[in-house]
Amino acid sequence: MEPQPVWPKHPPEPPPSLWWRLLDRVVESSNTYLTLAAQDGRWQPFAPGVQIKFLYQRQGVLSYLLQLDAGASIYAHRHALEEECIVLDGDVQLGSQTEFGAGSYHVARAGTWHPTLRSRSGALLFLRGAVPPVGYGLR
Repeated sequence: MEPQPVWPKHPPEPPPSLWWRLLDRVVESSNTYLTLAAQDGRWQPFAPGVQIKFLYQRQGVLSYLLQLDAGASIYAHRHALEEECIVLDGDVQLGSQTEFGAGSYHVARAGTWHPTLRSRSGALLFLRGAVPPVGYGLR
């Protein structure tokens, strides 16, 4: 009768660095994410003094950038879906009371209205919410 090999109770764990390198290779080989460089995409007119750049859309929810020139406004409007906004650069003001600077976050709940959005010095905003209808932002 041949001797049976003796196996350790617990096989040795691979070093963490090996695990992370292997995971990186697996993830990099997939097409499960989208990355756009700053120069990718196209800015389009949205309202006077406002440009829009569409980033990603799925199931009626859109991620996009808005570039507001100094003094530009987007008139009061209703939100069909919840809309999130992050001020990336510059300043924005909602109505006559609330002013936000770079790094600020704002959410408009579904079904709510908010007052005119304006920028004194210009702004770059990231937004995620309902797809704006044709003519939205124009008055």
